[in-house]
Amino acid sequence: MRLSEIEKKAKSLGIKDTWRLSKKELIKTIQRKEGNFDCFGSGNRNCDQLACSWRGDCIR
Repeated sequence: MRLSEIEKKAKSLGIKDTWRLSKKELIKTIQRKEGNFDCFGSGNRNCDQLACSWRGDCIR
């Protein structure tokens, strides 16, 4: 997903000042806001967060 799309998703969740965060930090913030663990990019191949928007990108 492009950064502009991630920023749009963040803003729809009420996350402000998205320009201050790196792409990874922004995704982790979205994960927390959605009620998931902020584990994006951690290398966890055994993810059990099935409802996470980033699961497919993260476990590759």
